[in-house]
Amino acid sequence: MAHTDTPHIHAVTLEVTDLTTARTFYDTAFDLGDRLDLRESDAPTSGFRGYHLSVIASQPADVRALFDGAVDAGATVLRPVAKSLWGTGGVVQAPDGAIWKVATSAKKDTRPAERRIDEVVLLLGAADVGASKTFYAGHGLRVGKSFGSYVDFAMGDSPIGFGLYKRRALAKDAGVPPEGSGSHRIVLRGDLGEVTDPDGFAWEPSRADRG
Repeated sequence: MAHTDTPHIHAVTLEVTDLTTARTFYDTAFDLGDRLDLRESDAPTSGFRGYHLSVIASQPADVRALFDGAVDAGATVLRPVAKSLWGTGGVVQAPDGAIWKVATSAKKDTRPAERRIDEVVLLLGAADVGASKTFYAGHGLRVGKSFGSYVDFAMGDSPIGFGLYKRRALAKDAGVPPEGSGSHRIVLRGDLGEVTDPDGFAWEPSRADRG
């Protein structure tokens, strides 16, 4: 296993019922490279799956271009793009059921729109944020920011950023009811080995670590 000062999330694996549809959507909507993998699964799941992924852009025009591209590719609008105190963003649900937020903290455009992603961030909904924070700190993650129901881990140069949010608050941010059951339909691949957190989110080694 390749060791780093800060454990990384190298990729996330989304479990989908229709690989062909999912691949077509992600190839068209978001260019995430090897940060995203897909695999087939028919594990029962319903309602909110307890997480969302964010693609962060550098300006509002890019957010709108990415958002519109995702909708054109088949995503469902959960929250239309809008300005807020913190920036500009909107939320969509992919055909496979994964929830994606598209956002920027920038207030103004400085160039023509591009469908360019600057950063990918995974937020997990926690039933007990304190317990999940302790779990991840015990596995080597360093807390960057922490206040109330939100924790942002300092992930260094990890390909994917990572944080925790109170489950109900995360569902509200996504624009969906908080209720949900069954499989999360997501697996985190990184430096923590094979572990499962207090909310049932599973980690597995990255492919390179498996040899």
